[in-house]
Amino acid sequence: MAILRCTKKLLTELKTKPSEGTISSNDVGSWHANLLRIDRRKCILFTHDATLYSFFVPGLKKPQFENVREVFGQNLFKNLLWENFPQNQIEIVLDEHREIIIAKTNNRSVLGSMNDLAFQLKYRIGAMGGLVNVDLAELNHELNRIPMSAIKEIYSIDELRKLLNKLSTTL
Repeated sequence: MAILRCTKKLLTELKTKPSEGTISSNDVGSWHANLLRIDRRKCILFTHDATLYSFFVPGLKKPQFENVREVFGQNLFKNLLWENFPQNQIEIVLDEHREIIIAKTNNRSVLGSMNDLAFQLKYRIGAMGGLVNVDLAELNHELNRIPMSAIKEIYSIDELRKLLNKLSTTL
């Protein structure tokens, strides 16, 4: 089971009540999500709690917000494929994300890192000429190669690879 911890702005857009009580997940299934507005479009930035691995989903409309769990799962799968993760590691991640619970944010450090990433996104999208000109795969690739001081490895992609390598050898 995975947890998608949404900011208040995103919870309002989702029109859903977050799960209450103590919710726990292993390192693979704990994520934060934030609603961003870029080029007058609603977008979501998803960030993995332990590794800060992130991916950006632009231009969402009402039906996608109603099915945010599916949007999250499909985009997670695409990004892991784009990053050339081995199939067995992708399966480990997807198995963990078959059921997703929506909850409130609980980690100010992750939110701070997400604010830094949002700033970087806005700058890079502007430099590319706006959302209409963005190569999403390339943007998400670059996003995970921004140095992050809140994790042990320099880049979030390296931290995620380390986590998935550890999990795939213990199974």
